Amino acid sequence: MILQKVAQDTSPLITQDTVVFGLLMAALAFVFYTSSKQSGFWSKFYKFVPALLMCYLIPSVMSSTGLIASEWVTIENGTAIEKSSSLYYMASRYLLPAALVLMTLSIDLKAVFNLGPKALIMFITGTIGIVIGGPIAILIIATFSPETVGGVGFDAAWRGLSTIAGSWIGGGANQAAMLEVYQFNDDLYGGMVLIDIVVANIWMAVLLLGIGYSARFDKWTGADVTSIERLKNKITDYTLSVKKEATLTDIMVMLGLGFGAVAIAHFGANYISTTMQGISSISSNIYLSFLTSQFFWLISIATLLGILLSYTPVKKYEGTGASRIGSIFIYILVATIGVKMDLRQIFENPLLILVGLIWMTIHAGLLILVAKLTKSPYFFMAVGSQANVGGAASAPVVAAEFHPSLTTVGVLLAVFGYVVGTVGAILCTILMQMVSPI
Repeated sequence: MILQKVAQDTSPLITQDTVVFGLLMAALAFVFYTSSKQSGFWSKFYKFVPALLMCYLIPSVMSSTGLIASEWVTIENGTAIEKSSSLYYMASRYLLPAALVLMTLSIDLKAVFNLGPKALIMFITGTIGIVIGGPIAILIIATFSPETVGGVGFDAAWRGLSTIAGSWIGGGANQAAMLEVYQFNDDLYGGMVLIDIVVANIWMAVLLLGIGYSARFDKWTGADVTSIERLKNKITDYTLSVKKEATLTDIMVMLGLGFGAVAIAHFGANYISTTMQGISSISSNIYLSFLTSQFFWLISIATLLGILLSYTPVKKYEGTGASRIGSIFIYILVATIGVKMDLRQIFENPLLILVGLIWMTIHAGLLILVAKLTKSPYFFMAVGSQANVGGAASAPVVAAEFHPSLTTVGVLLAVFGYVVGTVGAILCTILMQMVSPI
């Protein structure tokens, strides 16, 4: 994509995906090796900092120091050209759906539903937090910098912030729908994308850090984690009952199941999304526009295939490490997500970032309040939040960190987010328009 104006060259030191992938794998190996230490500095370190968070932060440090990047601008013959790494696309479109299949092979869907309504309650609470957080953030910023959240016509900030509401409740498809509906100035849209990426990634880092303190949080809220532990123990007992040393044949079969399902999911997603795009009553309906998203169908089909396989004899491959292979894919995805968090971007437009930070703080505060009132565990709060803010790409990541058997909870909530995303975003936008300074 060629830009209209010559911009500053922001190329990182390393632009080759082959080299970047090697660095990310080395970072993951470092984290796993150090976190396996039973004594010394590292054992104390990982008592406070979850290994998953380090798998996320180390790539972000590499990105923030200019070593690597997810996107950059390079100058060629006086022309600025946008370039990007394809590693996140690879991880989210190839490895994530394969992980979902392999990690749901042994799922007990009935037991998942027996977790009760608190997961849904926390998800809805997160949605409400996003809906009211936007207008409150505008009101706060308007007291000392009205120009940051003001504007008229298609330059009005509330139009751009509507796209963030769509992204943080539903996902990319809902974000695109809001941009289409409210017609925000394309030249200013980059600033809104900046809020989305920076704030959402900071919040994910906070949630991952909180996992290490989840037991304390549950004690503070008085949460009953019996149903969660029962599901984890049930899957663990089943895994032990069918456990055996994986042969090369077993590994190849598991990879075949995972990526074979990915092939089916991509084929189905391409066909269904294209079909939906051709139906004007759906493609032109902002409430149903998520049905035209290929990623929505990709995740949905992959999850469905994993659930269907859990009712067949291949369920026994959990005993040879199906969920462990899936976990490897998830960790690679986490590393590629980490690359997207360049902390230097915070200083590019600090007041605009502050809008997002206040917005997310309201979302978080409401979640914590309701978790306390309903005695909900940290797991439901974290996954409910990520199902909103992170969507199907990161909600399973947070859920899987508690136990592979809980991955499906994150996926189901994230899919639900696609459904309510546009409605919630429109409501949020109406409120933001009402309170925005002129």
